Amino acid sequence: MSRDQLAERADAIARRIVGSGPLAVDATSTLATVVAVVAGMAAGVAVVPVPPDSGPIERGHILRDSGAVAVLGEANWPEVKLPHIDLDAVDVTALDAGHLLEPPDSSTALIMYTSGTTGAPKGVVLSRKAIAAGIDGLADAWEWTCDDVLAHGLPLFHVHGLVLGVLGALRVGCRLVHTGRPTPAAYAAARGSLYFGVPTVWSRVCAEPNAARELAHARLLVSGSAPLPVPVFESLRSLTGHAPIERYGMTETLITLSTRARGERRAGWVGTPIDGVTTRLVDDAGFEVPHDGETIGELRVAGSTLFDGYLNHPDATADSFDDGWFGTGDAAVIDPDGFHRIVGRQSIDIIKSGGFKVGAGEVESALLTHPAVHEVAVVGLTDDDLGQRIVAFVVGDTVESSVLVAHVAGELSAHKRPREIRFVAELPRNSMGKLQKSLLR
Repeated sequence: MSRDQLAERADAIARRIVGSGPLAVDATSTLATVVAVVAGMAAGVAVVPVPPDSGPIERGHILRDSGAVAVLGEANWPEVKLPHIDLDAVDVTALDAGHLLEPPDSSTALIMYTSGTTGAPKGVVLSRKAIAAGIDGLADAWEWTCDDVLAHGLPLFHVHGLVLGVLGALRVGCRLVHTGRPTPAAYAAARGSLYFGVPTVWSRVCAEPNAARELAHARLLVSGSAPLPVPVFESLRSLTGHAPIERYGMTETLITLSTRARGERRAGWVGTPIDGVTTRLVDDAGFEVPHDGETIGELRVAGSTLFDGYLNHPDATADSFDDGWFGTGDAAVIDPDGFHRIVGRQSIDIIKSGGFKVGAGEVESALLTHPAVHEVAVVGLTDDDLGQRIVAFVVGDTVESSVLVAHVAGELSAHKRPREIRFVAELPRNSMGKLQKSLLR
């Protein structure tokens, strides 16, 4: 579809929905989703992307909590009866040719629901100006222009696939090739100059060297939504000739940190703040910690990309901010040059064992350097003696647990070694490939 065709179709639908309340979209990886979201943006109407794989309880909660008044497009949702607005029943030739007014920058563009790992999903209210600021900051960091061809196969109900992967391409003005599914073969055939993927995608690409080598022509390979294991970073560099760009963000902040197209790319580090964003690290008492590349603190963010609040949850919104700083709940370190490394979630990835604070990600990275380990997740389990003991869940080849424990002890401080290794067939992940450590615990 050309840009003109998309604008014509979306504007025709937008004229029918101007002034509407929130509209839900069954956010499948289809052109219909793109048309529906762009129509909502053009009309200044809040769009609620609903994950197509959500179950009836989650879906019903999203539809009721968001206050959706109708479904934009097709969807078979028996939980909540809503009218449907047909995307195809519009005669674009019969409509007024005048331009729609640009909605205010402060108006809500999207209501995106968090994964709900700590209760029912909360609606994150994202304004047009926040989305614009986030895209523009990344366009600057990545030297992303209309001459690029963006290729990815990410779901269209998350920030990564929808905001960056669709709205980003439209704002920058580049061509977008969505591969349907993010398979190595599809990525190899897309002939993009800019590729987006999550670590699971890049791991699978590296597992098919011929497909990986087809990406050598690209300009940038970008990884996000979860930490990229160092071995995958190195494999991508070896097979494609490109050290991948790593970046960090969350639904509430959009993307705030990134390495640069013309800057250093250091495996396991997510770079520096994009334009319009500032960060700080604080300890448990709220005091700033040194930027020495070692001291762990909670990452807090301020700037132009932040959300407007949690829908219907003013107390949760207030609790998440401290004097304008949003508490991400993520643990990080910052080196003297301002480079950031995300250690993990404060609540689950900082293990307090024997009086020491240990970052699960550091132990995971050490284990992944052993050839027998394919995937790993490290958690802290309650221990009467240590407070928490370090436990590693490993997917890999047959090897004695003691070998892996000794391997970590040789790579890191002795107190960071796992006290227990559990071998599993696979690790629990959500639709974006993120580990669900709460299920392991």
